[in-house]
Amino acid sequence: MGPSRYESAEVRIVKTGGRLNVLLIMADQMSADAMSCAGNPDVHTPAIDSLAAAGVRFDNAYCTSPLCAPSRASMMTGLMPSELGIDDNVQVPDRPFPERSLGRVFADAGYDCAYGGKWHVPGAAHEASAVSGWAGAPEGSVASGFTEIYGGSHEGLAAACAEYLAAPDRRDAPFLLVASFNEPHGICEWARGQAPPSGEVPDVDWRELPVLPPNFAPGSEEPEALRLVQRYAWTVHPTQGWDEERWRRYRYAYFRLCERVDAEIGSLLAALDSSGLREETVVVFTSDHGDMQGAHQWNQKKNLYEESAGVPFIVVPPGDAPNGAANRDGRVRGAADRDEGVVDARVREELVSVGLDLLPTLCDYAGIAPDPTWAGTSVRPLVGSASHVHPSWRDQVIVETQWRFPGLMPPPVMSGLIARMLRTSRYAYMCHSWGLHREQLFDLRRDPGEMTNLATDGAHQGILAEHRRRLAEHCEARGDGFARYVPGPDAAPR
Repeated sequence: MGPSRYESAEVRIVKTGGRLNVLLIMADQMSADAMSCAGNPDVHTPAIDSLAAAGVRFDNAYCTSPLCAPSRASMMTGLMPSELGIDDNVQVPDRPFPERSLGRVFADAGYDCAYGGKWHVPGAAHEASAVSGWAGAPEGSVASGFTEIYGGSHEGLAAACAEYLAAPDRRDAPFLLVASFNEPHGICEWARGQAPPSGEVPDVDWRELPVLPPNFAPGSEEPEALRLVQRYAWTVHPTQGWDEERWRRYRYAYFRLCERVDAEIGSLLAALDSSGLREETVVVFTSDHGDMQGAHQWNQKKNLYEESAGVPFIVVPPGDAPNGAANRDGRVRGAADRDEGVVDARVREELVSVGLDLLPTLCDYAGIAPDPTWAGTSVRPLVGSASHVHPSWRDQVIVETQWRFPGLMPPPVMSGLIARMLRTSRYAYMCHSWGLHREQLFDLRRDPGEMTNLATDGAHQGILAEHRRRLAEHCEARGDGFARYVPGPDAAPR
């Protein structure tokens, strides 16, 4: 029989060699603003809010690619999708999948590694069983290091995780548990007129629907290529004829799906509390990418706008919030604040690349040395910092995307579209591989909805040149062939 669940945290941590457990919770297609703790009045997410209240929410976190497989592969390896040779959901990588991925790293360090829910990482597979659904487990896949405890992706996953946490031997060795929920990805089915995997979303009176976003209209000088690829997207999600009410119903359905995954997360967190393991477990919540929610008259993902590329990222250290960690107003949040109903505990503004920073962060909490090939950095120092912005933290993140549709569109679209975003502290610079207005520059401080393209504005040519230079340098340093599409610093706006 295992030790009592009522043993002290100190005794249990000694039994696991002084190492912390890790619980990684993932949603699918959940935008950074699709949480009530982010100030969104159209959605209610009490479970996620409780994580934000107990830990730190990063307000400027981005995926490395706003698409499932590239983003998830990046999170598992700490590498950019272009370094992995993965840029869409169905391709087989054109190079070997890295041996030093999340599950393998933790398994080699003596952790019990369990994975439940959606996988969708081409080139790697679980040992216990083939990946359920999605891309499957092709021959020659690298072992993921995880044991699959549940092959579904929504209802039933929290219960499977609860059973795993309640096992009598769970306190004999540290664990890494990944709970990967499918929702709100079911909005893809909803947009095709189908029921989401978690069930239909009931209709309501139009007066109860959320309003359209302030940036519903397309912005100025939007890339020609984006509107052409949107025509291709209409073959899958026919939104071209939607009126205002239909778009508002889309947003309503999306937020209800976010609430469904929040309810499942609440069940999982209750199981963690019941297991008596919360005080020795670091909890991280994130998503692989966001959803456009009607912004710029887009649904789904893949483009580089904030709604698509921005993701939630919350880190909750073991037990209560770290000592001395202050909020923006200088107050230290604690149990008294939670009793008062304060949910927006601490919010950090540093730029986080979830695909690059997740793996080093989890390893940092587990006491595992980072791999020298990883480009990311642990956010643990930020979680315990009382300063508003860490002075030595990175000043840029990169997001990659690519559309593939050979033979379905006229030239030059027929071969696809490649794009990159360089996000700095104030600006977002986007460069597309072809087309009129293929560059975009947004001042996110003055224009958070990304409505005014400043790439052709004379007053911003110096800023444009600087962002071109930085993107080109990044591409060259990481072996990303997109460097050939980046105009020179002094070139006329494209």
